[in-house]
Amino acid sequence: MSDPKQFIELEDRHGAHNYHPLPVVLSHGEGATVTDTNGREYLDLLSAYSAMNFGHRHPRLIEAAKRQLDRLTLTSRAFHNDQLGPFCEELARLAGMDAVLPMNTGAEAVETGIKTARKWGYQKKNVAADQARIIAFEGNFHGRTTTIISFSTDEVARAEFGPYTPGFDLVPYGDLAAVAAAITPDTVGVLVEPIQGEAGVLIPPDGWLAGLRQLCDENNVLLIADEIQSGLGRTGYTFACEQEGVQPDIYLLGKALGGGVIPLSAMVANRDVMDVYAPGQHGSTFGGNPLACAVGREVVAMLAEGTWQQRAQELGKHLHSALSTLDKSKVTQLRVRGLWAGVELSSNAPSAREVCERMARAGVLCKETHETTVRIAPPLVITEEQLDHAVAVLAEAME
Repeated sequence: MSDPKQFIELEDRHGAHNYHPLPVVLSHGEGATVTDTNGREYLDLLSAYSAMNFGHRHPRLIEAAKRQLDRLTLTSRAFHNDQLGPFCEELARLAGMDAVLPMNTGAEAVETGIKTARKWGYQKKNVAADQARIIAFEGNFHGRTTTIISFSTDEVARAEFGPYTPGFDLVPYGDLAAVAAAITPDTVGVLVEPIQGEAGVLIPPDGWLAGLRQLCDENNVLLIADEIQSGLGRTGYTFACEQEGVQPDIYLLGKALGGGVIPLSAMVANRDVMDVYAPGQHGSTFGGNPLACAVGREVVAMLAEGTWQQRAQELGKHLHSALSTLDKSKVTQLRVRGLWAGVELSSNAPSAREVCERMARAGVLCKETHETTVRIAPPLVITEEQLDHAVAVLAEAME
């Protein structure tokens, strides 16, 4: 056992202060639980922001990584490897599309989608050079690169990092009329989170995604779905767009695609969109590396079975029922989709940060967002009994 304070102090002294983590130091994980350096076990209700959809150290994913570690880990894209082609084919099939461009992080996937939409606009829509525009939404979170923060409405992420990248039009999330009004002949894409995770698990009105699809079809605009948090089983569907029967032109994927083992992201599209690229116009030394692809192939195989999506739906109903018993004077809104929830606290409750700190002291790990929301995104391996325990801890922490 080790005193966690020493690790926190070392991180504070020598690390950048760009995060504000809860004061726990984790050293082991298994399924839906993690253990700190003192041997205390916690229930994980965050799943590393949905990167751990399949739980910590899922045996199938760890075995896939170990097999590949004994063979080949990196070639760069200067050469082919025997995992990249199968990974692309299998992920494309899962998404119902033709082609995959692999990268490493979610932000890289979003940057790839932005570049693709712009290049498509110039090549296929005949938009004048450097005039392409992309519609995004207030409250969005797509990453923290300089381009992405240029259309963020979160001043914590945006302030003092200018000058900002032009070419983006922001409209209110869930407002179809505002999207229609923002579309111009230079609009090449609509970039949307089917559910806004970082904003507090905000779910748009029924039919809104289908309405976006129709607007994009009518105006020859690409619908770009950022499913980095919402995708790969989290909402009870392989992709959150599927609930409304919507197929975007581009899927942006990450987080759970690497199984919580290794960074892996991807842009998935059909050939008429993907083939705007020529050699040298986009890439990554680690993108498509055989180790990540081997793990990603196992993730795709697990999702292709359909049991994870069904489990998220069933456990999500149980979670919603349990959360509905919380003190109504302390909660202004519950937003639940699959095994993903945002609990909006009232002024009668402690701050979301305080609630999460109290829960951590009681052995359950959550994370606040935007001061008033406790977000819940446990691994899909969690049990009903564990969910009930977590909600009971949440109820006590709200007192």
